[in-house]
Amino acid sequence: MNIFVILISLFVALLILIPLLEKYQSKLGLEGAAKYSKYIWPLVMLSLVIQLIYVLLN
Repeated sequence: MNIFVILISLFVALLILIPLLEKYQSKLGLEGAAKYSKYIWPLVMLSLVIQLIYVLLN
C-alpha cells in the first residue's frame, strides 16, 4: 500500500514540476538556483523527521 502512495505522489509531483520548470527555465539562471538551494537541506531534514514520526506511529 505504501508503494502506491509513493508512486502516486511522485507522479503528481512530476506532473506539477515539469510544466513549471519548462515555463521558468529561461528566467532562472545560476543565481536562481543558488537562491533556492538554501531551502533543500531544511526540506530534506523536515521530510526525514516526518518519515520518522510516521514510522514510530505505525
